[in-house]
Amino acid sequence: MSVLPKRNTEELKTLKTLSVSNPKPYVFHVQLNRPDKYNAFTKQMWLEVKECFENLHINPDCRAIVLSGAGKHFTAGIDLTSMMMLGQELGEVEDVSRKGYVMEPLIKLYQDSVSALEVCQKPVIAAVHSACIGAGVDFITAADIRYSTKDAWFQVKEVDIGMAADVGSLQRFPKVIGSQSLARELCFTGRKFLSDEAVKCGLVSRVFENQEELLQGALELAELIASKSPIAVQATKNNMVYSLDHTNQEGLDNIRNVNKLYLQSEDFLTAVAAQLTKGEKPNFSKL
Repeated sequence: MSVLPKRNTEELKTLKTLSVSNPKPYVFHVQLNRPDKYNAFTKQMWLEVKECFENLHINPDCRAIVLSGAGKHFTAGIDLTSMMMLGQELGEVEDVSRKGYVMEPLIKLYQDSVSALEVCQKPVIAAVHSACIGAGVDFITAADIRYSTKDAWFQVKEVDIGMAADVGSLQRFPKVIGSQSLARELCFTGRKFLSDEAVKCGLVSRVFENQEELLQGALELAELIASKSPIAVQATKNNMVYSLDHTNQEGLDNIRNVNKLYLQSEDFLTAVAAQLTKGEKPNFSKL
C-alpha cells in the first residue's frame, strides 16, 4: 500500500511569487507576493499556488491557512502581459485544432491551481483588501471563508477582456452567494461591487476597517480552527465540499461512512473528556 509523503515547510521557501510563513501553531499564512505588479497572476504564480496548497494539504504541521495579498491590492487578476505572450506563441501554430491542443492543458493547469484551495483538506481563509479582480474571485470562491477590508472591491472581469471565466467563478460564485440572478448580472456585465454589497450577498462574512485588523482577525480565526481536532475539522470540510454537488442523502451516506471510523479516533475521546471535565483545552496529535 502506497503512503503519501509528508511535506515540510522547507519546500515552500523556494517559491518566487508567494511568501509563506507560520505565524501561529499549525497556522500558515500564504501571501500573493508580486506587489509591484499588484499580484497579477503569471504562469509561474499559477504553478506555485498549486504547489503550495498541495504541500499544505498533506503537511502535518498545517491545520488552517490564511491567504492574503502583499502590497496595495489583493490581486489585479491575470497578468495581461503573460496573456499577450501566450497569444504570440499561439500565432506560431496555424491550425485552429492544434491551437486548442496547446490551450487545453494550460487551462486545466489554471483550473487545478484554483481547485487546489478547495481540494486542500485544511480550511482556507481568504483575507481580501482593496482590489480583487478576475482570477482573484476564482481563488476566493474556492476558499472556505472570506473576510475583507472596508475598502475592498470585487470584479468578475473576464467579459471585459473578451472571454468567459474558465477557472471557477462561473461554477463556484453562484453557489457562494446563493443568487443566480445577481451572479449572472455580475458575470455578464463585469460590474465592480464593493464590500458592503459583498457582505450583503454572502461573498464575505466579515468586514474590517483596515488591512492590519483584517489579518489579525483572519489569523485569530485560523488559530481557533487549528486548536480543534484536525480529524474533525478536515472531515467537516471534506463533507461540506462533497455535499455542494451531491444530494442530501449522498452527503449523509458520505459522512456516515467516514464517521464509522473517525468516531473511534483518539480525538473524539480526548475532546469529549475535555468537555466533561471543563479542564484545560485538549491537545491533538499530528495527523
